[in-house]
Formats: sequence, C-alpha cells, structure tokens
Amino acid sequence: MSSDSTHFGAWDQNIFTEWHSRYGGRGVLIYWHVETKSVVVHSQLLNCTASEVAAMIDGAIHHGTEMDVKANYVDTHGQSVIGFGLTRLLDFDLLARIKRINHLRFYLPTMADRPSYPNLAPALVQRGIDWDLIGSQYDDMMKYAASIKNKTAATAAILRRFHRANRLHPTYQAIQEVGRAQRTIFACRYLRDRELQREVGAGLNVGESWNGGNSVVYFGKGGDIPGNRRDEQELTVLCLRVAQASITYLNTLLIQDILADGSIELTEEDRRGITPLFWSHISPYGEVKVDMTRRISLHGDIARLPDE
Repeated sequence: MSSDSTHFGAWDQNIFTEWHSRYGGRGVLIYWHVETKSVVVHSQLLNCTASEVAAMIDGAIHHGTEMDVKANYVDTHGQSVIGFGLTRLLDFDLLARIKRINHLRFYLPTMADRPSYPNLAPALVQRGIDWDLIGSQYDDMMKYAASIKNKTAATAAILRRFHRANRLHPTYQAIQEVGRAQRTIFACRYLRDRELQREVGAGLNVGESWNGGNSVVYFGKGGDIPGNRRDEQELTVLCLRVAQASITYLNTLLIQDILADGSIELTEEDRRGITPLFWSHISPYGEVKVDMTRRISLHGDIARLPDE
C-alpha cells in the first residue's frame, strides 16, 4: 500500500483551513492510501499541521477493508524514528523514500560490533541500541500498540502526548530505540537492494498518479473545497474518491479490452509501466448528457438496457 498527502484549497470560513508552508497556500490536506494496483482504499481529511506519520498508521491499520497490509510506502514526510518504531510494533513494514538518506546515522546492535565496520565509521552513532530499555518497557509499548489497533486511543493523540510534555518518558524513548533499530535495518536494505528501491519508487508513483487526477476531476470553484463545516468537506472528499475510483475501474476495462485479442505483445518493462491511472481522455468541460438507460460498451454497439 502507498500513502501520500495532497493539498486542497479550502474556503477561509472553515476553522480547519490553515496555511501550509510547503505548498504555499491556505487549505487542508487529504491523505490517501492507495493499493499497489491503483485503487484507493482509505482517505483522511487533515489540517495542514497534522502529523502525516499518524495518518499513515491510522490508514494502514483502520482502512476498512479485508486487506492485510504487510508494507506501506511513504515519502520523507510520512516517516520518522517514532513511525518506524510504531509500525514495527504493529507488525508491518514502513518502506520510505527518504530524501537525504545519505545523512542518516546508523545504530549498531552493540559498540562491540564497531570494529567490524571500519568503512562506515563516519555514519555510525557513538553508541549501540539500548536493548535493556526496550526490554523493560516492552509491555507498555505493546499496550500503546494494542490501543492503536483496537481504536481505544488515536495515534495522533498518543504522539501529541509524547511530543509535547513527555519526551523523557521511558516508553517513548523505548519506542524510539525500536525505531532507530528498524530504520537502520531498512536503510541498509534500501541502499544495497536495487529491487527494493524500484519497489518503493513504483509504489509511490501510484500515489502520485492518483494525486495527479485531482485537478482533472475536481476542478470546480477553482479546485477549492467549499463549505465551512468539516462534515461537508469530508463528504466532498468521499465523492471525489468514488469518482476517481470509478474512472480507474473504467480505464482498467479499456486496457483489458485493447489487450484481449493478444495482438499486442508486452515486455516486462511494458507491463511494469501500464497503469489505469490516466486522465488524458477525461473532458471535464462542456455539456455532459447522462442516459441512465444505456450501458458503456467497450466493444461493439452500445446496448440499451431492457425495459423494466
């Protein structure tokens, strides 16, 4: 599963509308979780200062489908040390494309292992992982993980509690130690495994392709989300999600129809590049006439539905 946020402009009357420093405009964030085969499975309406790490965890755990998420692809903004720790406790992999991965510092299991890696000395932290702290706080860490999984506590609330007043809390420090160990493991895998790099890049490209259709489908009122009530904004996002999923489904049928006769031979590179997330054939402007008595036919003449 791939997850990423996109910025939507929103009317100033809404108290959730905020200025976003990275996107350079006022509005809200929509955080999408897209399955690797191009179907969105979860969406969240967030304010611009919300934690993308918390949104990533909530969507991967509480996506409302029967999917068993084993890995989640994110960009730099969707990962952190605490994110790696919580995802490890929740039993799924956080696969991130970290922008400045060459500036990461690596943690060894113990300082006794340091002489074994002389070439990595500049990138190594001057201490090992505190396994004793992890062991002593294991039960409390699992309580927090279980509360997230069972919806007895919100992920954002847990992170907010630790970040604001309890950074020295031993449980928080233990989760960070787990995150440091997990991020070191992931970074070593990512740097040596070209296939993992391609996998992460392909997964994130699916999310970017999904975001690319937002301006095509949702173009009215300058692309801003209207209304000054949060439930109205959430309804708008859900309608956009249904519309884009319907277009993706139709595009999938169109691709199948073209390839059905076997006249086109695809290489492995061609198959990797095929995606139903394309919008060039969508014409959002002009008059659109809807005939509910007719079906969309992908081959042959359009058949009229039988009269009831």
